[in-house]
Amino acid sequence: MKEAAHKTYTVKEATVKLMQYCAYRDRTHKEVEEKLRSLNMIPEAQEQIIMELMQENFLNEERFAKSFARGKFRIKKWGKKRITNELKLRGISARNIQTGLKELSETDYLKTFHEISEKKWDNIKETSAIKKKKKLVDYLQYRGWESHLIFEKANELSKQND
Repeated sequence: MKEAAHKTYTVKEATVKLMQYCAYRDRTHKEVEEKLRSLNMIPEAQEQIIMELMQENFLNEERFAKSFARGKFRIKKWGKKRITNELKLRGISARNIQTGLKELSETDYLKTFHEISEKKWDNIKETSAIKKKKKLVDYLQYRGWESHLIFEKANELSKQND
């Protein structure tokens, strides 16, 4: 008799597996649901496991939003718009997104914005001031910084070089 290609899990086994999955790094409900589906768990078992993960604090979307916002800002230098969009894509609630963004100190946020803007400006090899300004704006928009900050900074930097 040929054995099935996928292993089946009891609710207890799946719970332990998911606790390890969530302990490795913070996860969203969406990620946990996908993982449970990949383990072929029935919907009732999925609900039971998710409830237990939440009660045991293995699954906490507020904590996920906070660490995601801090990490993407600190490591990738993303602005609030990009962080918000990425959290929305992961199914995080608007309330948790706002809580996550509160983790970013306004002072550090603006300091980082000015540093990356000036560094990028200096690295753009473009003779046309308009093209240089556009490249800076595109770069900062892609990174998710707010438009009012971008345009103020772009104007300030292009005036310095006139």
